Amino acid sequence: MGRDSGEAGTALPHEYWAAEAGPSPPTSTLTEVCGSDSTPEGLRMLLLGALLLLLALPSHGQYTTQGPPLPKGACTGWMAGVPGHPGHNGTPGRDGRDGTRGEKGEKGDPGLVGPKGDTGETGITGTEGPRGFPGVPGRKGEPGESAYVFRSAFSVGLETRVTVPNVPIRFTKIFYNQQNHYDGTTGKFLCNIPGLYYFSYHITVYLKDVKVSLYKNDKALLFTHDQFQDRNVDQASGSVLLYLDKGDQVWLQVYEGENHNGVYADNVHDSTFTGFLLYHNIE
Repeated sequence: MGRDSGEAGTALPHEYWAAEAGPSPPTSTLTEVCGSDSTPEGLRMLLLGALLLLLALPSHGQYTTQGPPLPKGACTGWMAGVPGHPGHNGTPGRDGRDGTRGEKGEKGDPGLVGPKGDTGETGITGTEGPRGFPGVPGRKGEPGESAYVFRSAFSVGLETRVTVPNVPIRFTKIFYNQQNHYDGTTGKFLCNIPGLYYFSYHITVYLKDVKVSLYKNDKALLFTHDQFQDRNVDQASGSVLLYLDKGDQVWLQVYEGENHNGVYADNVHDSTFTGFLLYHNIE
């Protein structure tokens, strides 16, 4: 649209254009962009110039620094530009300083009881404490064994060399027989106290060989043999532990006849027989 009226063909006053379009752009800018031709071709050129001017501006509603802003409606049909893409996020800033310590909170509820821990190492033994008071006397104990000492012992010897084979040797020389458990008339020891006994014998051998046995109740348990040497005195001995019941008998006896009866005794040579109780049976 030009400045001339289409009906009267006369130019409208400048104040009309100022009221309709507001403040006019600088004359040099309009003339350069729109031109001064009012023909239809001129109007088209005016609109095209206005559009190019709007595209050249930095943004909608802003003007160049070369003159005052263009009035609204000076060039119709202008449009705003397309918004740009958002910028990239900046790098994170540094951590701030620690804040001031807050007030102590209220005490929480007790937690659940945990499992029992492992047993610790044994501690160091402490010092001995003071001596305690005497305790209450205990009950009277059971009666113990009798204080009586059981005794049974003998020690006898041969007075002469006269002995008879296959019968008990009669030792009539008494060294000890306080309990009289040995009988010199029979040559036998009689057990009066059951228990364990020790027996030993020492025989002087002269003129003949010797074979002697220790008997218990008519049974030979121990055998001793010694061979005589011409013009020489020899010895034979033996010992044994025997358990005896009351009434058992023990003795010495020559066996296998007169040729083995070299048992001898005189004033300087002895043949002895000894026995004694080691401990009695308490049953």
